[in-house]
Amino acid sequence: MDEERLVRLVARGDRAAFEELYRRTSPWLAVRLRRRCADEQIVAEVMQETYLAVWRAAGAFAGASAGGSAAGWLWTIAARRLVDAFRRRAHHAEPPVAAAVPGTAPAAEDEALAATVSGDVGDALRCLAPELRQVLQALVLDGLSVREAAVLLGLPEGTVKTRARRARIAMRKALT
Repeated sequence: MDEERLVRLVARGDRAAFEELYRRTSPWLAVRLRRRCADEQIVAEVMQETYLAVWRAAGAFAGASAGGSAAGWLWTIAARRLVDAFRRRAHHAEPPVAAAVPGTAPAAEDEALAATVSGDVGDALRCLAPELRQVLQALVLDGLSVREAAVLLGLPEGTVKTRARRARIAMRKALT
């Protein structure tokens, strides 16, 4: 039984299907989350929130009929929950006295990127326009397909492809 069928059974309240979906998807989902966040507590919270959302909203899963996959749907939920967790952490964190000067705080994705990629490649990634960096991150770092990245970012597939090409060209120039 594939993951899409499991999600459909979960939508009907099938606990065994939910357990099987969790068993199949939680290892790779945790790995993807850890690529963006080194804090195990946040990863654990996001995992819990993600699967709770899956249990509650499985009926909203459109599946292959809408050009999506169960894995892409799960990742979309998890990625949004991770961004929410970063925002909550930033909102509740007490800034050091030196950092209390007004300014712009880095986005959650930028913090995750800094923790994941460093050196010349990290510097080149951080210099990209945010919309290009998001696409490259989704396709390369997260290993999503163009279709999954489009769903995650809420963009048409053609836009994802165009931005990926522009991002790769910019990265090539920055690294030469």
